[in-house]
Amino acid sequence: MIEYRNIFDKEALTYEAYRKLVDDLLAEGKTTGEDHSEAMLHYSKMNVQRMNRVEKTTVLNEELTEALAQLKESYDLLVITEGWCGDAAQIVPVIYKMAAVSNGKLSLKLVLRDQNLPLIDAHLTNGGRAIPVLLILDKEGNLVLPKWGPRPVALQDLMGEWKKEGVVMPELAEKLHGWYAKDKTQHTQKELAALIKQLS
Repeated sequence: MIEYRNIFDKEALTYEAYRKLVDDLLAEGKTTGEDHSEAMLHYSKMNVQRMNRVEKTTVLNEELTEALAQLKESYDLLVITEGWCGDAAQIVPVIYKMAAVSNGKLSLKLVLRDQNLPLIDAHLTNGGRAIPVLLILDKEGNLVLPKWGPRPVALQDLMGEWKKEGVVMPELAEKLHGWYAKDKTQHTQKELAALIKQLS
């Protein structure tokens, strides 16, 4: 039995603390998780730039801001992530912005996947530990909706096709981030708006 309330209150980090942790680890030549290889450090450095860009350029659309304005209750958003994860870099700042404009209705905290394996193993995607995963909890710590993530449905479908075609890293990462750059967070915002509407 997963103690969501306990994880949120005692183990999870604020967005600001998560960003600081990633920066501090990079300064030591490390990233989150156990793998501190050159490749993982490279991904983490790129992701810091991506998060900065998404934070700076993302404007929440009308559909999402209206859905947030309709919220009656307060909820906790628990995101499973890692500093080296490219999808997380593109998505977590959008969730952060969403919580920031929710008039206190949404509280966001993050946990590292590899330090919380029972948690991610309860929310696998096609049998894999794909992240980020967004969990929405009520104030008692109950999960109120199925998990969202690790990426918008349209991109998840494309990833499946690319893998079938035999596309592998680093070309896969290039295609992925190319899609995010063109999309400008719109698919992510649309799916988050649909989630929030279910809460109203």
